[in-house]
Amino acid sequence: MQLITLKIEKPEDVNFILGQTHFIKSVEDIHEALVNAVPGIKFGLAFCEASDKCLVRWSGTDEAMIELAKKNAQAIGAGHSFIVFLGEGFYPINVLNALKMVPEVCRIFCATANPTEVLVAETGQGRGILGVVDGSAPKGVEDEEDIAWRKSFLRKIGYKIG
Repeated sequence: MQLITLKIEKPEDVNFILGQTHFIKSVEDIHEALVNAVPGIKFGLAFCEASDKCLVRWSGTDEAMIELAKKNAQAIGAGHSFIVFLGEGFYPINVLNALKMVPEVCRIFCATANPTEVLVAETGQGRGILGVVDGSAPKGVEDEEDIAWRKSFLRKIGYKIG
């Protein structure tokens, strides 16, 4: 077995979701879940088929996000993994529960815009995702000033009221 670390290639502010599913039908079901969760959503989706033709299957509503998804899915190459890139102004918090409710989705590894590395194990049979490194390690513990900033920020961007 070989351990591989793969960096997700994307523009700095683009959000993505990396997960595992179990059936070719996932491509259409994930697509439907996203467009039903957020009307007008811009995204790209790619899925690594793990049997038969073993192709990177794809879908989406935005060409640039579709290309990012295909490129990163092919680089990861782990059977039954999927990756969704969200267009500008769309965020995981708006679609994550819808994705989790797709019957084929087994797990979500991360949902982030942070720099991310995917830890992959490769055997003679294929590849599997062991986990992810999402962002950087903590540099300390928040103090009262940091708490006030966090609360203010969440209200400023509309995620908390009052």
